[in-house]
Amino acid sequence: MDRTNRFKTDLTNRKCVKVISGIANFDLEKVRKVVKSATKAGATAIDVAATQEIVTEARKLTELTLFASSISPKELYNAVKNGADVAELGNFDALYDKGIQLSSEAVYKLAVETMELIGDNAMICITVPGHLSIHEQIDLATKLEELGIDLLQTEGSILSKPNSTGALGLIEKASITLANTVEIYSNVKNVPIITASGIGSITAPMAISCGASGVGIGKFVNSLSMEIEMIAAIKSVINSLNEFRPVNNLIQV
Repeated sequence: MDRTNRFKTDLTNRKCVKVISGIANFDLEKVRKVVKSATKAGATAIDVAATQEIVTEARKLTELTLFASSISPKELYNAVKNGADVAELGNFDALYDKGIQLSSEAVYKLAVETMELIGDNAMICITVPGHLSIHEQIDLATKLEELGIDLLQTEGSILSKPNSTGALGLIEKASITLANTVEIYSNVKNVPIITASGIGSITAPMAISCGASGVGIGKFVNSLSMEIEMIAAIKSVINSLNEFRPVNNLIQV
């Protein structure tokens, strides 16, 4: 099975695990470590910043489905030329510290430009900004569905203010992106959703029960320093989804 078919199969079976290196992670050595760990752990996909150097290196290191993330349609177009399988407009969480918050109108405009540049040469994923009101998120998501994008991603942990420690704190951290997933899934039926932002082994099954077809894990992995720790963290998420069987209908992609 080639990587595209495996990716689509994992989405359909709702056990897709995408490891996110980070839209703002340009440290090539750190990126290599995350890519190698995702590959060895058996993740479905890896998501890296859409620079030529990083995309080219990631493509050399793995046969996993490769996402390239940016807020620049031109960078996404070039990333596809350099081997990315999925162009992702998003992973905005990492940009909020820089004061970058895109409006729904701006995201839609960039999505249109991205689709015009890339066409059928790669799948296209759009992150729905978590800072938008839920009504704006639903409106944007439905417009993106009409536009014909392939995947949606939710976020929200940057807005969460956990008050607890342990498992409850982890659930509180993921609560906004989980709630956003529920709302978008209830209104967008034909586009698979990846729930990202604050997701780990405890909350990954919750994301699936909320309607997601897969999860994106970032800091849960790349905050670790050793490759063996990263592999273990990724496997814990994969195992949590393998042990969980949702009752929701499958989404065919």
